[in-house]
Amino acid sequence: MERIKGTLYGVSVGPGDPELLTFKAMRIMRRCPVIAAPQTKSGEMLALEIARQAVDLSRKVIVPLHFTMSHEEAERRRAHKAAAEILRGYLDDGQDVAMLNLGDVSVYATFGYLQAILEEQGYRTAMVAGVPSFCAVAARLNQPLTGGMDTPLTIAPGSIPLQETLAAPGAKVLMKSGRQLPRVLDELEQAGLLEQSALVCNCGLPEEQVWDDLAHQRPEGSAGYFATILVK
Repeated sequence: MERIKGTLYGVSVGPGDPELLTFKAMRIMRRCPVIAAPQTKSGEMLALEIARQAVDLSRKVIVPLHFTMSHEEAERRRAHKAAAEILRGYLDDGQDVAMLNLGDVSVYATFGYLQAILEEQGYRTAMVAGVPSFCAVAARLNQPLTGGMDTPLTIAPGSIPLQETLAAPGAKVLMKSGRQLPRVLDELEQAGLLEQSALVCNCGLPEEQVWDDLAHQRPEGSAGYFATILVK
């Protein structure tokens, strides 16, 4: 008789404020015996720390997952395969796993890579929606993300050239812009959009920083990885 395999859940924990976790996310974490979360080289597990403020995880098996920020695709792929292999052991044992992701699990999330690998191998997966960082940033700035029902919204990573993105109509969200911040700000200035732009770093976290008008004040140098710019 074939053993029933566990399900891998991609659980969104929001951008930083634990009060932004959904009831469903908390229910899935309480139900899953195994909690997996990314861990940095320094040992930090930010998604896990956010979740722990909302759910008692003291009796859970905690599985650190190690990913790389390398620009080499082959190196990133190796890290994804290694993480998927770790989770396979728990899934093969019939245990459901909740993999925690910052923001929303469908937006630039590492979960998608592991999901593709494990689904191809016949494992079940499911996604638990959450509050994406750019929605939390708009709320922090106390301004609508879009100007009206007929206003387009463009979401792009700040790591790419932005000339075409900034020329598009409507509002723009530039995610994970911190490491390229000087270049991104220069492109905004060249496009004449600094006065319409605001930046929030580490939204909802204790070290949160807000620049609500980049034309008059801007951070010096790069900012943290979790930097989001709204262009209205």
